[in-house]
Amino acid sequence: MNEPLPQPFVVLLIEDEPADAHLVKVSLRENRILCEVHDACDGVEGLAFLRRETGYTQAPRPDLILLDLNMPRMNGREFLAEIKQDTLLKDIPVVVLTTSDVERDIVASYQLQAAGYITKPVDLNQFTQAIANLGNYWFTLVRLPGKPA
Repeated sequence: MNEPLPQPFVVLLIEDEPADAHLVKVSLRENRILCEVHDACDGVEGLAFLRRETGYTQAPRPDLILLDLNMPRMNGREFLAEIKQDTLLKDIPVVVLTTSDVERDIVASYQLQAAGYITKPVDLNQFTQAIANLGNYWFTLVRLPGKPA
């Protein structure tokens, strides 16, 4: 009997810097992490995606959100506060992926119920390895709702 092919994990990447978004996607691909990545440039667009508002009516529900903190219009802290108050969205894990290693940002992110906090390494190889570790943890080790064991 043939086993069904694994379904890709759905990732919503909320990042305002196109070069960083590209680097995340390349790192996921290079590490052979089976996922479908959707982009949003800030928290406002991220919420529109999650709530399937105009322009996103066919958006899939993400298994994981990768969130930058420092963005225009709605920053990562504001986004986290909003999503974690929404009964339909609060169970989606959010991992902060940002350049900030300021302790108050780390503490605030966890107080707002972030599932993890990763400071983006400046070195390309270290960045790729960080994404590999993230993928191994979230898509291999952890059991996510609606995904087979």
